[in-house]
Amino acid sequence: MRKVIGIGETIYDIIFKNNQPLKAVPGGSTFNCMVSLGRLNIPALFVSETGDDKIGNMIKEFMKDNNLSTEFIDFFRDGSSPIALAFLDEKHDAEYMFYRNFPKKRLDIDLPTIQTDDILVFGSYFALNPLLRDKVSSILLSACDKAIIYYDINFRKAHAYERNKLMASFLENFENSTIIRCSEEDLETLYPGESIESVYHNRISFYCKNFIVTKGSKGVYLKTATIEKSYSVEPLEPVSTIGAGDNFNAGIIYGLMKYGYSRDDINHLKEKDWDKLISLGIQFSSEVCMSTDNYISGDSIISL
Repeated sequence: MRKVIGIGETIYDIIFKNNQPLKAVPGGSTFNCMVSLGRLNIPALFVSETGDDKIGNMIKEFMKDNNLSTEFIDFFRDGSSPIALAFLDEKHDAEYMFYRNFPKKRLDIDLPTIQTDDILVFGSYFALNPLLRDKVSSILLSACDKAIIYYDINFRKAHAYERNKLMASFLENFENSTIIRCSEEDLETLYPGESIESVYHNRISFYCKNFIVTKGSKGVYLKTATIEKSYSVEPLEPVSTIGAGDNFNAGIIYGLMKYGYSRDDINHLKEKDWDKLISLGIQFSSEVCMSTDNYISGDSIISL
């Protein structure tokens, strides 16, 4: 059976508004995407790590409740589950403080078997971290000739000083990807001062032809080998933007599964095909912005 495999960080988010705790939920960039897919009953496996402790057990139960396999989670004992404090500002964007205590040996687990036309989704600093890079490279190598590989760059300013050191890993990720998605902020951090068009033509297209840039309230930009298009989004007053990009990814991946697009189809999708995928991405992202959850609600399943 065709499935989605995610690889990324698992963390427990404690969300603050006006300097007061508002909510606590399991999170992580790829994690948020995978939970939404699990809620839609998409066969989903997640490769990650968290502590064998109270927080880790809460995350394990949450994953099971949302149809997300825990088979490939490293529940480590030498350390503790990572926690993030997320402080929402007046624009409902989050500023983070992280507390992490990982063991010396990371992701000490077997990796899942990837089959033809499975979808692998990965990204953020987890996909670049030198301490995890061997595992990430291994799963990319096993997927690159058979799976749709969806890469969310998700490179934040906190790691901008590492940009040059990590460039070889970025390029390896680009080379193995079928679809690359990022935000405008990611591009400014990774390639400061360059336009989206310049980044595509000079940095991305040699490796991957399918490039999506999300621009918040300014919409979405798509560039492929044959299509260049901008999409508008309906204005909204967000409750929280945590998980917005992650769930845009979930919408695209849900569409790839829903419409049965194979790896060989991706580079030949028509404008109308991309329209359907981008529409789902925007729908998922917009819904998440209207709550303090990091994923689509169970109630939305009926309408999809």
